Formats: sequence, structure tokens, C-alpha cells
Amino acid sequence: MPNASSLPPGFPTVGIVGAGQLARMTAPAAAALGVRLRVLAGSRDESAAQVVPDAVIGAADDLDALRRLAEGCDVVTFEHEHVRPEHLEALLAEGVVVRPGPQALLHAQDKAVMRARLTEAGLPCPRWAVVSSADEVAGFADGTWPVVLKAARGGYDGRGVWVVGSAAEAEPVLAELASRGVACLAEEKVEFVRELSAQVARSPHGQAVAYPVVQTLQLGGICREVVAPAPGLVDDEAVAAQDVALRIAGLLDVVGMMAVELFETADGRVLVNELAMRPHNSGHWTIEGAVTSQFEQHLRAVLDLPLGSPAALAPLAVMANVLGGDHPDMYAPYRHVFARDPGLRAHMYGKQVRPGRKIGHVTVVGDGPLEPLLDRARHAAGYFMGEILE
Repeated sequence: MPNASSLPPGFPTVGIVGAGQLARMTAPAAAALGVRLRVLAGSRDESAAQVVPDAVIGAADDLDALRRLAEGCDVVTFEHEHVRPEHLEALLAEGVVVRPGPQALLHAQDKAVMRARLTEAGLPCPRWAVVSSADEVAGFADGTWPVVLKAARGGYDGRGVWVVGSAAEAEPVLAELASRGVACLAEEKVEFVRELSAQVARSPHGQAVAYPVVQTLQLGGICREVVAPAPGLVDDEAVAAQDVALRIAGLLDVVGMMAVELFETADGRVLVNELAMRPHNSGHWTIEGAVTSQFEQHLRAVLDLPLGSPAALAPLAVMANVLGGDHPDMYAPYRHVFARDPGLRAHMYGKQVRPGRKIGHVTVVGDGPLEPLLDRARHAAGYFMGEILE
């Protein structure tokens, strides 16, 4: 960690709770802005701790570790939501600037709280109810199965989500959640035509910007690819999706980046699925594809700097995630991928390979048509994962 006296005066320090790939990808944006980063990492092997020298070692649910992270920081923000609200309230009481604040972040942490608040505000959501028994699930279904059950807290990347076809199938899910002291949310299974993501950024004084609405492909609950902008989404539908996201950001007093994951139905409506109040997988394309990346934008927002332009730099951008498979060496495929497609960009996260784990992503930008760009991104990701051998 550099000596404080050797650092340029005036430039702020941002503390990030978490040291995964989102914090890692924030580091280049921070360097370009002259902003210093500190991360809270579980170990020095974590993704961001490999590239951010100022790493505090500790757990996100440890108040003392959060205090050590916050000491000397101008603002504390997050790359994940797994932080106790009471700990954040304690930091606020001690004078720490926390953005987004715990009252906003709660809506990304607790799906039941989020659903209640958005429904009360008249924002479009699937039909839902909090349930605690198989009879209540059956009553919610009212003969229309299957039903989606979700852990109100703690789920991500498909974890904590179950699709059940009967009250009997719901019983073990309810028992598991009850044993963990977690509420269960029942939702209708939406017949959607595709999934979208609307990303916005908002600053403390209320300035807000909206990025192009993107199409996401989810397999097994994990985002596999993103196309920006969403193909075939007419202007009125895109504006409606952006308006929903901007309304949510204002309603909840969000500061920073926020992604609103949406279901698009056959009649062109959008329904809110999930919220994330941080940079998000659906915005990785912005590193190469937008005037201001989501990572720079998040820093600008939490520091209350003027927000940057969210405009796209090219008509199309495609991002494909690289997931862990049977091949632990991710450096070896570089020669093939880079030689085959010099215009492609690959971002690797420095993670140990585990099956299904996000370990990197690739991005292709261009003028179109779309299919060749998709083919390039899918080939590169598939080669990294060992699914394609040539």
C-alpha cells in the first residue's frame, strides 16, 4: 500500500466490498480516472486482490473487516449484495459514506421486499406471493402449474430458484428454506419470449443515464451471452424498458450502476425479474462497446462526478461468458483465439477453473450483420472452455 504522503492530493479512494471479477474490472477504470481503490477480499488469491495492491483481508459479514476497509475511504461501494444491512447502518452511523445506501441495497438483497415495493409503485412484476406452506403454494398456483419458488435472500446465478409442478414438489424446498430462516417467494412462471437487461446509473444529486437495452441468454441460471442492443427491440419498447429502470432507480434512491433484468412477453410488455445495484454481467460489453464503461460509470456515480455518455461505440456488441470446464489452463488457448481473431477482446479473471464457474468473457464489436459476430464470440468462448477444438 503506497504511503499517503506520496499520493496526489485531492483524488479520492473508493472501497469495494468484494474482490471478484467486477472489482477487478473496475481497477483499469479507476486508474484512468486517478481514483484509488481498496478491496475487501477473502484472500490475496481473489480476482481483484491480484491486481489491486490495497486489499483488506476479511469477510463481508464481519463488521470489523468492513471498518478496516472503510478507514480513509471517501466512499464504500459493492461488487455483490452479500452484506448485512445492520453492518452498513453501523458504518453510516460512524460517518462512512456508503453508496448505494443500505435502504436501497435491501431491494437487491431481499426479493420479497423488492416485489412489495415495486408492486406498490405500480411497476410491472410477475404475479407473486410470500409462502410458507405447501397449501399456500397450491393456493397461489390455483391449478396453474408449474410455479417458480425463490429464496427471498441469498440466491444468485440460478441458485435459490426452483420450478415446481405440484405442492408435493414444493415441500422439500420450503423445508430447506425454513431450516435456513429464509423466506420463500412464489412467482408465476412467465411465458417470456426472451430476457432483457436495462442498465442505468444514478448519482447522489439525481443525474441519471440509461444504456442501450440488451438481450441476454441464460442457461442453467447463468448468463451465457449478451447482445447490445437487443435485436429487433423497437424504439418505443426500448424506451419503456429504460423508463422502468430509471423509475426504479429514482424510487429506491439508488446511487451507482443498476441492472434491471426483465422478461419480454409475446405482446411486447416487460416484467421485472431481478435487480442488481452494481456493475453487472449484462454490461461487460460496455468496456469495448460504449463511450463510458459500466465500471467507470459506477465510480463516477458513487463519487458524484458528472456521469459519462452511455452511448454505444458501434452498432452491435456481443459478449460471451467463459465458464470453467475440464481444462484448467486458460492461458494456453490464447494463441489460437488471438491468432484466429485479432479483433476479439478476451478478459480473464485470474480464477481457478471449476466446472460452471465464470472465469472470463470475450467481446466482439462491429457494424453487423449479427450472426458473424455471434459466431466469433461463441467460437472463442467455446475454445476457451474446450467445447471447440479447432
